[in-house]
Amino acid sequence: MGLLSILRKLKSAPDQEVRILLLGLDNAGKTTLLKQLASEDISHITPTQGFNIKSVQSQGFKLNVWDIGGQRKIRPYWRNYFENTDILELAELLEEEKLSCVPVLIFANKQDLLTAAPASEIAEGLNLHTIRDRVWQIQSCSALTGEGVQDGMNWVCKNVNAKKK
Repeated sequence: MGLLSILRKLKSAPDQEVRILLLGLDNAGKTTLLKQLASEDISHITPTQGFNIKSVQSQGFKLNVWDIGGQRKIRPYWRNYFENTDILELAELLEEEKLSCVPVLIFANKQDLLTAAPASEIAEGLNLHTIRDRVWQIQSCSALTGEGVQDGMNWVCKNVNAKKK
């Protein structure tokens, strides 16, 4: 049973829609993560030239996930997607005015690799402990195996709930 099947069973008619930007450096695993959320085949992933959008349902929310390409030439266009964003997934964008107070989820992806830095080390390197103007979470995961992905999405739903109240 895939993650999307589980999410569909949680609630068939979502109460509200949530827009999630999935941003990160090139080859970070954003598209693999998105396809894992949608229970799609992850055996043939190519670099995202523009963006991909998938919708999944979870805990009464319709999560509209925008996977924006991470190549350096595309990054200046990221700001075109900031409006109406409910969850932010890249710590480098914390200074953007349009994204102030937006909760931040950082997936410490590729934890299935022996060379992967642990989430605690990444959190320290990004100085996440200094973030005071919003809630944040770093989630160990492997988009390839799906481990930790649902835990991250549960955090998203919990914190969007808190933000919307």
